Amino acid sequence: MTPVVRELDGAELDGWDGDAVDRPGGHVLQSRAWAAHRAERGWRARFLVAGDARALALVRPWPALGGGSGYVARGPVGLGTPWRREDAGTPIGEALATISRHLAADGVDVLAADPEVAEGDGGFASTLSEAGFRPIPDIQPSRHRMAIELPADGDRATVLAGVAKPTRQRIRRAERDGVTVLRWDAAATETDGCRRADEPGEAALRRFYDLLLATGERLGFGFAGPEEFVAWWVRALAAGHLVYLEAREGAADGELLGGLVLYRHGRRLSTAHSGDRVERRRDHPGAMHLLRWRAIELALAERRDEMDLGGVDVVGARRPPEPGEPTYGLYEHKRSFGARWVSLVGAHERVARPWRYTAGRAVARVERVLRRGGR
Repeated sequence: MTPVVRELDGAELDGWDGDAVDRPGGHVLQSRAWAAHRAERGWRARFLVAGDARALALVRPWPALGGGSGYVARGPVGLGTPWRREDAGTPIGEALATISRHLAADGVDVLAADPEVAEGDGGFASTLSEAGFRPIPDIQPSRHRMAIELPADGDRATVLAGVAKPTRQRIRRAERDGVTVLRWDAAATETDGCRRADEPGEAALRRFYDLLLATGERLGFGFAGPEEFVAWWVRALAAGHLVYLEAREGAADGELLGGLVLYRHGRRLSTAHSGDRVERRRDHPGAMHLLRWRAIELALAERRDEMDLGGVDVVGARRPPEPGEPTYGLYEHKRSFGARWVSLVGAHERVARPWRYTAGRAVARVERVLRRGGR
């Protein structure tokens, strides 16, 4: 039976993050904080329920034409951890198909989505195909990710045993060298290896943004401006969805060595961004190893199901990096922690009205050119 789609608003949204972010399969890009952030940039947030599924759909109108485009980032969610369940993509696909028809009936001409469903899930693929979806280029920087399954009892020794010996040695060397790890986090969880930072989060995250830019240039990735990234990070930090870890040389006021931005969602901690100072690697070769290990310790302390070390996708190639490619070193670094490659299906879209979709994209491009020319 096809579920009826309901739209939530006002007091009905009080439990949204609990269902769409914190439950297994949840994602921070389905949060109310992300909705508020995108609303400030011209998107309309629509909170949809289809059976057990939740979907934050962001809709932007076409200039002058009516209608518009929509995007469900990393959703629908709320149906369990997709890549751990056999054929879990079928109910997700069914929910997405139902939501796309609901939005199309309300004037949304095209809907894109990229839920975290295991690649090769035939149920998901066939359901979407029958509903008129087709694969499109990925919207997020990485389609796939590297993940460590964590023991239910939070046993640190079990996870450490799966870490490669050279990596364990680098972690211990960083500890011996006195590398300090600072933590910015709204959650109350305490761990022995991190110190709570006194500095305001926004200042620290602006510093990390500069570090991230340099890392991106080295690896061939581009980033939007600080008004996009930092504003979102600060909002997510206040909501408890984001953790920022920073490695310092010696004491808490020592020189910056590296940083790590993590999302807290879906019964896991996920690495969103990382960056370090390349020129200091010779002096402190284990600084980033220690940062990642401190993140794992936090995930264990919170009894999370998984530590997600994030993506290492090669630009234009959706497969594990190979020797000589820019992200191969990062791939090997994450593998050394015992992480495995998790292949996901990627983005799909359904076009309900091709004529207005084509016209809307053309008008939007012209508007962007005119806007840039007027600066």
